[in-house]
Formats: sequence, C-alpha cells, structure tokens
Amino acid sequence: MPSYSDVEKAANAEKRRVWFAWLAGTLLLLFVCRAVWVFSAAAGVVVGVLAGLVVVALTATAYRMHAALNRRLDRERREVLGDDYPG
Repeated sequence: MPSYSDVEKAANAEKRRVWFAWLAGTLLLLFVCRAVWVFSAAAGVVVGVLAGLVVVALTATAYRMHAALNRRLDRERREVLGDDYPG
C-alpha cells in the first residue's frame, strides 16, 4: 500500500498536469481565434464566442478535477492520521 507521501506527490503532479493542460488548451483556442479573425472578422467573432464558452467549460472541468484530487488526498490523510485529524 502506498504511503500518504506517495499519494500526495502523485496527486500534486496530477494537479499540475490538469492546469497545464488547461493553459495549453486555452492558448490553442486563443491562437485559433486570432487566425480566424485575420481571415474574416465576422467569423472571428463567432469563433471567439464559441471559444469563450469552451474555455469556461474547460475551467469548470479543471476545477472539478482539482477538487476531486483534494478530496482523495483528504481521504488518504484521514486514513494515515486517523479519525482525530481536524478538517
């Protein structure tokens, strides 16, 4: 069975991966919007609005994943430290 330290390191690494993926996806959408805007301003507005909705969805998903990892860490912490752990 892995120790709490191993689980904490893995969860923190996964959190970094989640937020890096969010940043990469957001930047990619920004570049696509800018490229479409160069060719057609009207289409750029439509793509920009759609990209904004996608970024909101990506942010919500990344936050939920982050919160799920925090809950898992809390369960592991309680398992290691016992029920007397405050929090």
